Amino acid sequence: MVYSKARTVKQYLAGLPPDRRAALAAARKVILDHLPKGYEETMQYGMISYVIPLKRYPNTYNRQPLGIACLASQKNYMVLYLMNVYGDKKIELWFRERYQASGKKLDMGKSCIRFRKIDDLPLELIGKAVARTSVEKFIEQYEKARKR
Repeated sequence: MVYSKARTVKQYLAGLPPDRRAALAAARKVILDHLPKGYEETMQYGMISYVIPLKRYPNTYNRQPLGIACLASQKNYMVLYLMNVYGDKKIELWFRERYQASGKKLDMGKSCIRFRKIDDLPLELIGKAVARTSVEKFIEQYEKARKR
């Protein structure tokens, strides 16, 4: 995994090649346009991250803010992490079905969607997936997973 030492989103994007900068900026805009109230954009783990601030929910296993989504540029591809899709089988099924219906090829790991260009992502679906999980619902999902 490529790790960035950028301290701000602006620095992170500025350090990317123009094509990757444009792709991640487009994905970022979709996320920001659909991000439910209460999440914040930050840098976490060397990626652009969308998190529940610790002042809202400090009870995490690693004392780091809970992240619902992340964007990053890796060596051979770019990646979008959607933790609400990963953490909820119903949402994952919904997401996979709609991704397939979009006609775009899904290259998905456990929580990540890999893509080489922005046209590989069904941006409308990405927006809907991000919008789908409120802060309260994500905390509930997290606490339920921690009890297992």
